[in-house]
Amino acid sequence: MASGNGLLLKADTIADTFRDEVKTALAQCPRAPRLIGILASTSSPSKYYAEFTQKQCDALGVDFVLKKTGAAQNSDLEEGDGVEEAIIEANEDPNVDGIMVYYPIFGVQQDHYLQQIVSPLKDVEGLHFKFHYNLYHNIRFIEPKSLLSPSPQQTGLLPLLDDQPPPGTVKSILPCTPLAVVKCLEYLGVYNRILTYGDRAYGKTVTVINRSEVVGRPLAALLANDGARVFSVDIDSIQEYTKRPHVSPPEPNAEPSSSGEPSSSEAEAAVKARRYHPRHVAHPTKFTLQQCLALSDVVISAVPSPTYKVKTEWLKDGCLCVNVAADKNFEKDVREKASLYLPAVGKVTTLMLLRNLLRLQQYKEIQPDVPQ
Repeated sequence: MASGNGLLLKADTIADTFRDEVKTALAQCPRAPRLIGILASTSSPSKYYAEFTQKQCDALGVDFVLKKTGAAQNSDLEEGDGVEEAIIEANEDPNVDGIMVYYPIFGVQQDHYLQQIVSPLKDVEGLHFKFHYNLYHNIRFIEPKSLLSPSPQQTGLLPLLDDQPPPGTVKSILPCTPLAVVKCLEYLGVYNRILTYGDRAYGKTVTVINRSEVVGRPLAALLANDGARVFSVDIDSIQEYTKRPHVSPPEPNAEPSSSGEPSSSEAEAAVKARRYHPRHVAHPTKFTLQQCLALSDVVISAVPSPTYKVKTEWLKDGCLCVNVAADKNFEKDVREKASLYLPAVGKVTTLMLLRNLLRLQQYKEIQPDVPQ
């Protein structure tokens, strides 16, 4: 590839792969799964996403029902009126397999409350705290009944032998947008399938800009749990996520411990002997964003601002850049440094949502005694 001529890749090609997968799975379903979309806002992005979801579901044969509440239903009502009631009604409807809510509605804190009202057995967006707990603790396979337990700690960590769930278990739901980015990176060859499952991003350094609980932090955790070294960048700090143990250098001229506790050199050897933690650990770092970008094979930005731009001159030559935000976070000349630029992942995100819907149906098949 000539210098300054990086490839511009649209998400359509990647989405087509998963569209075929969803079509095949839907053809085997005894009935079309029903997805309820709850629209409580008049914002243009929410309305567009609802229309796009409707179009995709109609094309694939998913039973999609759009429920409008508040100002979206009647201009005389306030934004968000009735949204909580609509979620509870859908939770209690045995004919509903999945629920999605078009955010933002009230703001981060109140929207987070609404996300926890959605039953984890119907949460196609993977925003319930039990799914986030599994994600952050690298718990990949679960028994569906564990979602009904009062404490997420009752969900056991099952061994990562390969990507096939052990009998009686299913894969835990993952948030749609972070999962879409991971699938794009798999498609683009960032993941090495020769390596052991759960470690296939080993050797890659990634910067994720924005540490929101919806996209940025879960995405950084997913990548780190797959073996990558990840710099999680937010407005006021940068953290490093990794499964690789950090070893503090021993004190100079340290004497062996007489207390029975391991000496610093013994502790260091023990840490080195352990190849990696079972899940990622977050560490503070003194690196600047420029230093992170200079090291990064992959740069992912999800900043909801039309003015924020990643400086092309700071990028590592030949890196891969992924724009997740609705606004373009990279400068126009990004391909002068990046070997590949993916400007949007929305079409893949919608298909991840439908894959989650099918997985929730699978939960019922695995354990039909779980309340609907």
